[in-house]
Amino acid sequence: MPMPGAIRGPNSQHRESLSSGWEFCARPPDSALSPLELSEQTTWLKATVPCTAASALRELGQWSLDSAPRRFDAEDWWFRCHFSASDSNEQCTLGFDGLATLADVWLNGEHILASENMFVAHEVDVTGRLQQHNWLYLRFRSLDKALAAKRPRPRWKAPMIENQQLRWFRTTVLGRTPGWSPSAAAVGPYQPIWLEYRKALSVKHAQLRTSIDNGSGNVHLDVELASPSAAAIAAQLTVRRGEQTIRGTTRIEAGQSRAHVHLVVSDVQRWWPHTHGEPALYSAQLSLESQSPSGETVSHEIGLGHFGFRAVRIDASDGGFRVIVNDVPIFCRGACWTPLDIVSLHASAGDYEQAIEQVRAAGMNMIRIGGTMVYEDDALLEACDRHGILVWQELMFANMDFPQGDPKFDRSVQQELHQQLGRLISHASVALICGNSEVEQQAAMFGATRERWTPPLFHEVIPALMREICPDMPYWPSSAHGGSFPHQPNVGTASYYGVGAYLRALEDARRSEVRFASECLAFANVPEDATIARMPRGAALRVHHPEWKARTPRDLGAGWDFEDVRDHYVKELFGIDVPALRYSDHDRYLHLGRIATAEVMAATFAEWRRKRSSCDGGLVWFLRDLVPGAGWGIVDSFGQPKSAYYALRRALQPVAVFISDEGCNGLAIHVVNDSRDELKTVLTVSLYRNGEPHGAEVQRELTLGAHETLELAANEFFEGFYDLAYAYRFGPKIHDVIAATLRDPRGDLLSEHAHFHRGEILRRGSEIEIAAALTHDELGVPTLRVSSKKFAQSVYIDTPGAVPHDNYFHLLPGGSRTIRFPHALAGQRIEGTVRALNSVSAVPIVFSAP
Repeated sequence: MPMPGAIRGPNSQHRESLSSGWEFCARPPDSALSPLELSEQTTWLKATVPCTAASALRELGQWSLDSAPRRFDAEDWWFRCHFSASDSNEQCTLGFDGLATLADVWLNGEHILASENMFVAHEVDVTGRLQQHNWLYLRFRSLDKALAAKRPRPRWKAPMIENQQLRWFRTTVLGRTPGWSPSAAAVGPYQPIWLEYRKALSVKHAQLRTSIDNGSGNVHLDVELASPSAAAIAAQLTVRRGEQTIRGTTRIEAGQSRAHVHLVVSDVQRWWPHTHGEPALYSAQLSLESQSPSGETVSHEIGLGHFGFRAVRIDASDGGFRVIVNDVPIFCRGACWTPLDIVSLHASAGDYEQAIEQVRAAGMNMIRIGGTMVYEDDALLEACDRHGILVWQELMFANMDFPQGDPKFDRSVQQELHQQLGRLISHASVALICGNSEVEQQAAMFGATRERWTPPLFHEVIPALMREICPDMPYWPSSAHGGSFPHQPNVGTASYYGVGAYLRALEDARRSEVRFASECLAFANVPEDATIARMPRGAALRVHHPEWKARTPRDLGAGWDFEDVRDHYVKELFGIDVPALRYSDHDRYLHLGRIATAEVMAATFAEWRRKRSSCDGGLVWFLRDLVPGAGWGIVDSFGQPKSAYYALRRALQPVAVFISDEGCNGLAIHVVNDSRDELKTVLTVSLYRNGEPHGAEVQRELTLGAHETLELAANEFFEGFYDLAYAYRFGPKIHDVIAATLRDPRGDLLSEHAHFHRGEILRRGSEIEIAAALTHDELGVPTLRVSSKKFAQSVYIDTPGAVPHDNYFHLLPGGSRTIRFPHALAGQRIEGTVRALNSVSAVPIVFSAP
């Protein structure tokens, strides 16, 4: 049954959430096949729906991610609810928005539903079946038992998947991939369950589509009633933005159930990713008016939420992959999304809003919802709509050889895609639909023959559905696709880990000629000390301990993990004996690990944002950790930024400056203006030696057009020759730091980048003289001013209980940085220390009255 599509506001229908009064229990597989077979001695525990078995136990304090692993797929899980029903003659529908995964439902002893796809929503007409008091039972059958049934073997294996026969079942692989997702498989009613009373006139489906034609916006609304109308209905679509209101009307004749409304919005404001413009949104509302048998006029108002006008296409010419929005090429940068709560797979609208605000603040303009995850709630997509974040949306297929051609599997997939595609296309933020995560790559890497790399499901079946449901939505077959092998970085899209898991030098980001990294830069990113303190064993936990290693991501069967990858780049950047450092100074080992992954990520994106770069996008694997620990996330599982987040926040802003080493060609300075406005700026280039200015500081006024990038030779700024890259080595280095600073005509800092030769930590010195003064502004908001007399490398602010908006930054001699604490309370006294990588010791934060 199609989902309601664009309907996201109040309707004439009365809906009651069945969230309270639930109980649940675990039983051996098939020990009870119906509610009547459940023992009277069964112990029932309280639950609130939506939930999973794991989240319900966690709520009761009987299980957590810190507990011993539990196989939730090994048992049958029963849920039951006792509820009262209204005495009404209206049609009554019982809705299930998501049941994970093999589910049967009984209402008052009658079996009313069987579901084997957690990504499909169900509606059951229960008119006449309800009593004053009702019992609803749900049984979730053991997936382990179902997996044990004999079935044809796959044509290739996916090593990250625990059981290869999982390919037969439409469920998430989260919790079933040892090595990177915790053992918390989703089992249970993880999406809402509701009861809805529907009037004779009610809307079953409403799909809103937009297009742009010569500066005007077209709005098309297709409406389907739950049943043919008994009388003629006047339908009016109202679209608003600010003071602008546009209306379009149509008529649904008696006996009809479908209508189409079309209206034109002149001088339309386009929706843009926030890095390139304003994500302009319009609101829509549908009004229905009819005559009752008594001649009374009855009105129904249906909110259709917000929508945007934008044109998105994929340019795959010349082996590339470029996202074009409103005819402007977009350098897409961001991260791969993970559920905010890996246990319940549920989050509030406020949680989504906060997470996407964090994405936008980092200068990111895209998230990827991968096929290893779940379809996310509309609340996430609405947040992306508001904040101008593009969404790379994958269908929930990953790595495996799916059994296309099996009639039961095919029917389930068709139902899933009709529902999900109809829902997704109403969001301005959804930029493209991708068929799967790494199916082609996995087939190729396992050694399958070339004709098996491109399954018809993703190259024929889904494209045909797309043409039927959403013909204007761009489609891409797989996250890694194109070239002589699917994961070839210089053609199409690829999971790029040259810099990262494959331990290539930083130059490989350019040498591999990456076109679009649908995932990249996976490191075991070390969280802050406050998060480590919340892990098992707390602050005393060391990286060699099994409880630390259990949360360090790894590929199954590999003799290394992603902590080894991080250590490799610590040695590459700083020339340090990493095992010896880990043994002798564990805290500094963690600190250098934080700085290394931050520097590598920032350097890679700086490389990809050059004017002459072949790359049109990169998405970090992951945005957020699944559990506390040194995971792939650049944000930890509590939502606190890690060092890599701060580095990327500076590197990904719409206006940015970078310095690159071009070998014997010297250093190059790159200035980026992604915005839609002309940029007037002053570029300053400075040299430093032993932490102090060395030679003349030079400036140049620059003007960049909208969406323009410049590349300048650094030597152009100096009268004589300087071996800035230290490529010719005629004598000692004349400097150890070169900095490029970008300011607007008023002198406000726009961007800053400091370059120093790789393999160096600036010599620790006692005379850096860092100062850290805390004040409160006129509203009482705490603000920290950090300054230094000499160059300070990787300045680290340690303020327990307060999270700064910036950290791990370089500070130029005589310069200062003002740091805000976004979530601090007015008047809050923040304490802590500030230190630089090249300083001898930390300095305390001193409170200074304003």
